[in-house]
Amino acid sequence: MTEHEEELSGALSETQRERLAAIRSVETLAGIQALTGTDSEHDAYLQAKAEWAYLRERELGEPVASGLPGDTVVVDGQPFHVHGITHADTDAERSFLRRHLRPALRDGEAVYCEQGIRRMYLADEPAVCETDDYRWAMHHCREREFDSHIEGQLARAFESEHDGPELQSIVTRLREVTFSLIDSGSEVYGDRFAAALGDIASDFLMSHGELATGEDFASFKRSRVAAIDPDKLVDLQRYYKCAFLPQPLEREWLRRHDPELERFTYARNERIAAYVLAHASGTEPVHIITGAAHQPGIRYYLCAYRDGDWAFEPFEAVPRPDRE
Repeated sequence: MTEHEEELSGALSETQRERLAAIRSVETLAGIQALTGTDSEHDAYLQAKAEWAYLRERELGEPVASGLPGDTVVVDGQPFHVHGITHADTDAERSFLRRHLRPALRDGEAVYCEQGIRRMYLADEPAVCETDDYRWAMHHCREREFDSHIEGQLARAFESEHDGPELQSIVTRLREVTFSLIDSGSEVYGDRFAAALGDIASDFLMSHGELATGEDFASFKRSRVAAIDPDKLVDLQRYYKCAFLPQPLEREWLRRHDPELERFTYARNERIAAYVLAHASGTEPVHIITGAAHQPGIRYYLCAYRDGDWAFEPFEAVPRPDRE
């Protein structure tokens, strides 16, 4: 927890702080079932997410926008700043990101990007490094011979001239069209009514696996707003901090329902953290630019490494497809 979060945690009662700490300490769905006393691990997961979201909202308080928002984890005296963005390829976000990173690059601070973001926003900045998280996930999915619904689309996207991978299934496109229609209706029916409709649509259009990846109307709306007005990124980041349980729980849930999707989402959080820790040198500040949904997970692994609860050594090098 950052100092700012510790200060705001005063909004929680002692009982609520203990409950939040208890959820944080559990690393398995079986443990969450024991903690919640529910009839199944499925029910326990859903109840824990609802409790977590409520308690985290109170713990975090109101978001404060200041510069390029993010979380900071200090590892052996070196600050790692994790910045979550929409990577929607908008001019507004591109200008915002470049403006706020310019001083860091000028001062020789390290900048790492989730794979695809550098080519989208920072292609002309030679000092910016792109991690290998997508290629790593593709490699492992091939190694495990998953029944793929993602890897093939991703490989074609990287082989194309597009700046970054597009992972849009028919269901995803239907969800986005539906959410867009609901969002446009908010001007007529109001935000509260649109949010209610969005929740209903989310229940119908999200799979069990996607419960763990935040593909709902609330994230859609916040992402759309932040892509146009990047000052709102702080709201999007805060949403994901509340929506996602700690990484071990989300990863176990997603592995059960969609192991390939788990490789391309939560496992990539671990890979990005490992990549940056393995390659960052010196004591200068490090900036990690990633999709906002990945921010809580990357922060989780940086904190775990700092606290001696997770290690990545020896760092795994992944061959490029053209060398395989």
